[in-house]
Amino acid sequence: MVLEKTPGATYIDSDDQSLVEYKKEGRVGIIELTNNRKMNTYSHAFFQQMEKAVLEARFDNEVSIILIRNRDRGAFSAGAEISYLSACNRVSKSNFCLHGNETLLMLEQTPKLVIASLDGHAVGGGLEIALAADIRIMSSTGVERDHKIGLPEVSLGVLPGTGGTQRLCRVVGNSRAIDLMVTGRLLGPNEALDMGLVNYVHHIDEFDAKVQEYVDQLANGPGLAIGLIKRAVVSGSQMSLHEGLTLERELQNRLFASDDAQEGIQAYLERRKPDFSKKEI
Repeated sequence: MVLEKTPGATYIDSDDQSLVEYKKEGRVGIIELTNNRKMNTYSHAFFQQMEKAVLEARFDNEVSIILIRNRDRGAFSAGAEISYLSACNRVSKSNFCLHGNETLLMLEQTPKLVIASLDGHAVGGGLEIALAADIRIMSSTGVERDHKIGLPEVSLGVLPGTGGTQRLCRVVGNSRAIDLMVTGRLLGPNEALDMGLVNYVHHIDEFDAKVQEYVDQLANGPGLAIGLIKRAVVSGSQMSLHEGLTLERELQNRLFASDDAQEGIQAYLERRKPDFSKKEI
């Protein structure tokens, strides 16, 4: 399948389906899921477009924060498109999962903070995308039939195959992760918040404003320090404590030599607000 880039950085497959769009607002690179007609379910074409958007955000030196969001309220993503999987043979299914893993690893390893704005349901592969982000913010309708989040793949006789079994346990612990996956139970926003699955929950009436406020706060901060904090945690969590501490010292030494650190320390001594407008990423 051949993809071409159109004006406005929309990635379109041979069927003229726009599934993912990338745009930039100041220091924020926005990856937007646009196939609301199908609840942003994904196929191979989706991951092709997502991969290109992630790479564009990663290599944009003006971008310090990446925001992933659904364009239309109601569904961040309902995961893999079942009709697509049904039409694939076993080899194609395996390669589809592999490509999904590679794309989300690319997102997770990008040395820029990734925020997932979940304005609607995030189930199955939709949650797996969100789990590859660093921060998850979810909207709530405040009524009984609220937005849901979870990994219900067991109801199809399969497991969460785009990183869910590996990332969920790292967020909520093994026992809770296993329980959620073997029962396929879906959580409401507040239960997900209590479990630590999402970082913040905001009512839909103020959701966009609260997300923007959070993103702006970080985008106007010391981008190099924020990116290296992410690297210390993501890479260090896969190391022994001794190796992680060594990585931490190396990253700290790099920050000590940065303009941001000099400005931050000087601003503290002068009792003023630091100016991190000269971005280092």
